[in-house]
Amino acid sequence: MPLPRAVARFNLAVTNPLLRPFAGRLPWFGIVTHVGRRSGVARRTPVNVFRADGRYVIALTYGAESQWVRNVLAAGGAELQTRGRHVRLVEPELVHDPSRRMIPGPPRAVLELIDVEDFLVLRPADVR
Repeated sequence: MPLPRAVARFNLAVTNPLLRPFAGRLPWFGIVTHVGRRSGVARRTPVNVFRADGRYVIALTYGAESQWVRNVLAAGGAELQTRGRHVRLVEPELVHDPSRRMIPGPPRAVLELIDVEDFLVLRPADVR
């Protein structure tokens, strides 16, 4: 079960603005830039992101129904800033993975603790 929506609302208002200056540089973090499906407004969302088999794996800590996830799916991709690099990501795919096998050891334990089993997997646009 993903984290409660109340936590998501708190993070949107408080934690995300504090994390944005750092999330694009820290290991296992990134910032997804996506465009609202209805508003057309570009938004930046801090995420937990990992590399696996040449793809980027984003932990869906609030579930697959989050607005940013729906925006990325509808657009067919997004921009990601991670470790100081900007990467265009395409071909988003929702993956349910109770084993969390795509995630490295330490963050896997944290994701298991908060019961995250859903991930958004995307490939870099310039890699086939």
